[in-house]
Amino acid sequence: MKARQLLPALLLLALGTAGAQVADAHVYKWKDEKGVTHFSDTPPPASAAKAVELKTYDTGGGTQELPYELQLAVRDHPVTLYTTAACAACDQGRAQLRKRGIPYNEKTVLTAADMEALKRAGGNGRLPLLTIGRMRLVGYDSAAWDDALTTVGYPAQSMLPPNYAYRAPASAAPPPLPTDADRATSAQAKAPPAEVRRPAPVNAPPDFQF
Repeated sequence: MKARQLLPALLLLALGTAGAQVADAHVYKWKDEKGVTHFSDTPPPASAAKAVELKTYDTGGGTQELPYELQLAVRDHPVTLYTTAACAACDQGRAQLRKRGIPYNEKTVLTAADMEALKRAGGNGRLPLLTIGRMRLVGYDSAAWDDALTTVGYPAQSMLPPNYAYRAPASAAPPPLPTDADRATSAQAKAPPAEVRRPAPVNAPPDFQF
């Protein structure tokens, strides 16, 4: 009986190890007629009472795959944190997300273009702004953030793998498109230098070449 109970856990561990090497693996979670939960890399039998396919994908935070519960939350309700410099509330919000083990993308608001991007994201100029899927939480409120994350299925405790690394913050505004002048300058920089021909010596024959 104990061996049967240990089988799902051992199989999940094996699949987690394989996920570090296979970037597009499929994991199936299903329950049998006795209510026992199973994890496997093959589709469940037709008699399975309930089955969910969990597909491994790149979360940008390391090579090891996230636990299935966290994968689902990240896929369905991605988290983005909008911050700015010298913002104590932003620092508190970032620390809370990391302590709870929430994968997120951070967008910094430092320029007028960033501010426009913040407004398009649903902000009113107040920071931090936390987006969770379609939800928008303006300003830092520890309890409200925790409630919102729990509501959409994020684990209450960190489940991140030991090698997980958060992405570096990026500007809220997308990088500007290159202009014609930029493209021309780039093309000139890549062009090979023009050949400079030295003049032939005065006493050289007519067909002389260097």
